[in-house]
Amino acid sequence: MSRFLFVAPPLAGHVYAAGAVADALTARGHEVAWAGPETALRRMLGDAVSVYSTGMRPYRGQRDRGFRAVRSLWEGFVLPYARFTLPAVEKAVAAFAPDVVAADQHALAGAVAAHRHGVRWASLAPQSMELTRPFRALPKVEEWIRRRIDGAGLSIADGADPRFSPHLVLAFTTPALTGPHDFPAHYALVGPALGDRAAAPDFPWDALDPARSTVLVTMGTLAEDVARDFYPRMAAALRAHAGRVQAVVAAPPGTVPDLPPGTVVQPQVPVLALMPRLSAVVCHAGLNTVCEALAHGVPLVVAPIKHDQPVTAAQVVAAGAGVRVRFGRSGAGELAGALAAVLDEPGYAAAAGRVRESFAAAGVPRPRRHTWNSLPPAPDGRTRARRPPRHGPPATRTLAGGPLVTAPQEVSS
Repeated sequence: MSRFLFVAPPLAGHVYAAGAVADALTARGHEVAWAGPETALRRMLGDAVSVYSTGMRPYRGQRDRGFRAVRSLWEGFVLPYARFTLPAVEKAVAAFAPDVVAADQHALAGAVAAHRHGVRWASLAPQSMELTRPFRALPKVEEWIRRRIDGAGLSIADGADPRFSPHLVLAFTTPALTGPHDFPAHYALVGPALGDRAAAPDFPWDALDPARSTVLVTMGTLAEDVARDFYPRMAAALRAHAGRVQAVVAAPPGTVPDLPPGTVVQPQVPVLALMPRLSAVVCHAGLNTVCEALAHGVPLVVAPIKHDQPVTAAQVVAAGAGVRVRFGRSGAGELAGALAAVLDEPGYAAAAGRVRESFAAAGVPRPRRHTWNSLPPAPDGRTRARRPPRHGPPATRTLAGGPLVTAPQEVSS
């Protein structure tokens, strides 16, 4: 069998998707290891995973909006994180000797280290922005990103972009959500990878009222500081539906005032376990949350904040699976109206169901070009990492048939 080294930033939406793929590979008998901040990875993946620790250092907050948010993401996190972790990731490649490096598009060190060591690599695309390339219409922005990558010493020879493997780009969505795009042949849109979560938080299941529609409100793990103005307006919208809606709000205690009776507020909630009970989700349009909802046929109210979220929100609206509101400006009345629309108008749930069906269909066997089998040999003339001795039969360097990742329902919790 083969060895796979996963490199992802310590962010839940990135790690959970990669972790589901890693679990599917492990179940097939392959060896999997991770390179990243050990404490964060073990918190999300459990203590049983093999981790080559890169360490971690603080990075500045991401409070900006619009293009300034893109700039702060790259200059404040993606590039410094890649520079800081690259030496440790290179050591991990040398020590583990993977056949393939699976590198998140925001963990550039994985792609750079793989290229330097002559190892095949695949890009993991857990966000919309780096997949659908919305800045193609803004060539100066694309050029700015490329210059920053080059200036950070993270460029790859032959003109390859470390965000986009020339071998395989694995995206956790489908054309039913992205809309029509002329993706290259080595792009595999496999739908969301929903795996078991290492430690699901406790939840008061008995507090849910079966006579009311359950609505999840979550603005993501990175938006707590900027969502404090949104929560009071959302609370007022929920009060307008108090007789028929019970909300579950993922937020720190004390940050959401004046909620209607019966509202459940917790810093963390078991999202995947809740999904089958939900009638709607109100969220920031993070692709991970959106796809978790749509994988269960749940319509959305999306209030995008920054980064790829406006792109994903536009995709949700175009698919007919939700309503978009303005994160910074929509008042309680507009929010209440949007929630009423997705709860009462059957077209939204029907559209969410169509996207769900596309996600499920993405797990059926697909042509060889959509699997790990398609990755070409290591580039000629480059030195591969020396493989440490191992027990048991010699490893094969191909995956025996079947798609890279199983259908969502096969790896779901």
